[in-house]
Amino acid sequence: MGWFDGNPGRLWPHPPEALAPRYVDAMGGIDRVVELAQTAFEAGDFRWAATLLDHAIFTDSDHPAARTLYADTLEQLGYGAENATWRNFFISGATELRDGNFGTATTATSTSMLSQLTPEQIFDSLAISVNGPRSWDLDLAIDITFADLATNYRLALRNGVLVYRNVGANPATADVTVKLDSKSRLLAVAMGDVTSAGLDISGDRSALQSLLNVLDKPDPRFNIVTP
Repeated sequence: MGWFDGNPGRLWPHPPEALAPRYVDAMGGIDRVVELAQTAFEAGDFRWAATLLDHAIFTDSDHPAARTLYADTLEQLGYGAENATWRNFFISGATELRDGNFGTATTATSTSMLSQLTPEQIFDSLAISVNGPRSWDLDLAIDITFADLATNYRLALRNGVLVYRNVGANPATADVTVKLDSKSRLLAVAMGDVTSAGLDISGDRSALQSLLNVLDKPDPRFNIVTP
């Protein structure tokens, strides 16, 4: 049900940046790969052309012929895609190759939308934002208490991993306890606001700041078809 199909030959492949040059070298160099892709393109085999050009771009992302043909190939795949999500990915990839990274067009910053998130969803978002190497030596226990929900969560950060449990507050074992008037205040705290009204912090405030310091902010301008 996941990415591994049971074939051990696909269990531990090289990452794309290391795999692509090996394929390109085996096929006779990047110019030869582009020639093969051109043949596939002219034959209407756009899926094979895209596979070849993906390796070419991850070998030399500035290769003019590879970029041009790859953009044309993705565009053709987009034209043929009935699924809107697939079509958008194909056309976005073609745009990136032709005009550069254009970033994410929309951001999820609506207060009304974010307020619909559960505490668990917010904590999950924080957990995947933790920079593991930077937080490896931290050992933190943080209680988050919601007055409007009459509930408490214990956040534990150890070995670069943030986990949480819905348990009773225990100031004796928590480094810091954060009491929030409402769930919406958690969003402000996650953004680094630990001074405004609506929250009460007791214990070691530096523990909370240590957690906030190792949260990576998402980058909306990531590449999708180039290294």
